[in-house]
Amino acid sequence: MSRRTLAGGLAIAAAITVTTLPAASVTAEQAAVAFPSARFPLGAKSVPTKAMTAVAPGIDLYDVKAGSATDGYTLTLLMPSGRDYGTRPTAEAVAAEVEAAGQTPSVQEVIRPSVADAPSQTVYMVRVGLWSLKDKKKAEEAAKTLKEAGLKVKVDYLGDDGLQTTGPWDVKVVMIDAKAFRGSYAASLGASVAKRETVSAMAKAAGAIVGVNGGFFNIHTAKNLRGEPVGASVVGGKLLSEAVPGRTAVVLQGRSVRITELATTVTVISQDGEKAQANGVNRAAAVDELILYTEEYGAKTPTGGTDAVLDANGKVLGLRASGAAIAKGTRVLHGNGVSADWLNQHAWQDWTVRVDTRVVDLRTRKALKLTPDLHVIAGNVNLVRNGQVQITAKRDGHDSINMILRRHPRTLLGVTKNGSLILATIDGRQPGVTVGANFHEAAQLMRWLGARQAVNLDGGGSTAMVVKNKLVNRPSDGVERGVGDSLLILPQ
Repeated sequence: MSRRTLAGGLAIAAAITVTTLPAASVTAEQAAVAFPSARFPLGAKSVPTKAMTAVAPGIDLYDVKAGSATDGYTLTLLMPSGRDYGTRPTAEAVAAEVEAAGQTPSVQEVIRPSVADAPSQTVYMVRVGLWSLKDKKKAEEAAKTLKEAGLKVKVDYLGDDGLQTTGPWDVKVVMIDAKAFRGSYAASLGASVAKRETVSAMAKAAGAIVGVNGGFFNIHTAKNLRGEPVGASVVGGKLLSEAVPGRTAVVLQGRSVRITELATTVTVISQDGEKAQANGVNRAAAVDELILYTEEYGAKTPTGGTDAVLDANGKVLGLRASGAAIAKGTRVLHGNGVSADWLNQHAWQDWTVRVDTRVVDLRTRKALKLTPDLHVIAGNVNLVRNGQVQITAKRDGHDSINMILRRHPRTLLGVTKNGSLILATIDGRQPGVTVGANFHEAAQLMRWLGARQAVNLDGGGSTAMVVKNKLVNRPSDGVERGVGDSLLILPQ
């Protein structure tokens, strides 16, 4: 049986040709935060092209391009599990099927690199053929032949693999100088928690100078609830989504920003002294759960339980069968099963039920003061801590090969030594135009830009950067996607 190892790209020799704009376009006098003079950190470490636009006092936008397209296409066979990788014996068996179909397979060893909280992983892929960028149709025809032979196969662009590549990369960077900027930072969930909205819509509604997409949102819930953030969300000092304990988050207050890990608790205390822990805030309820819903939820409470409607002071306005909207100026404690029983016993009409909300910084072990200027966005994966690469993919729920190794569009947030803010988007999934980045590459990019702390926000088709009401990056879906929340840079 024929075997060979792919190098992660086509052997098409191509010199990387780049040009730089005149130095006057990016002088220190114009720039709010110094842009790195070193070579671009990814690929062949070429000199990037860059164009700087002064957006507002203390805010600069950079359009950065680097690398060139030399990757092409291959066919990747799917394993019986449905994944595109497996163990060596499984890959060998699939390769034998390919050979029986009259094609020459290659078994490729792929090493997913280690991260701070997960060891490296070695897997095997089965691939057939190499085609240049312009020959995608030929690759698709070859895939059709294999499918007709009963094999499951997909056409893969090698630039997405996460292995060696020359790019190209299309990056947008906003640098906000802590000394010169006089506005503030905020989070937005748009019109409601449940509804997804574009960054453009949220930025426009708030009068923001800059906006980027925030954290992940829940795609595994009912369709009308998929704007709900996965992790902590605080808007204007109000907890609107509970934390996933210990996961990375971004804390914004005034014009200060920091990256940390958070935990949240919501304790419900009845007038009779009985206490219960709420399991969540503004999300679908599981069996026996007690959930707090605020007026920002924007959807009805779940059916099949009991609602206790509270006014702003915690007075119980009444108990009702669940499945109704949350009126303005009220909150609702919803319970089903044993939690419904608790409400029926301890949340009688005209009683007072106190809801004690705590958001705790796990690095300092101190509770955050829920003041009107406090905002929190759930991060995805920590990338850089104290100037060193520290990728906590497992703790933050993303330690798969797809997330760690493969390249995707990325939205990144970093904080410099003096507290300045760096926001970056790396477009991807656009063969020949821009390849995106994996976690290690994203960390390298943020360190290159000067970040001492950095976190990966939501990415993929969600990646969006809006500057003065204009979408400045190119989303991989072709159009801007509705997302759960956004980070906004406000003029005041």
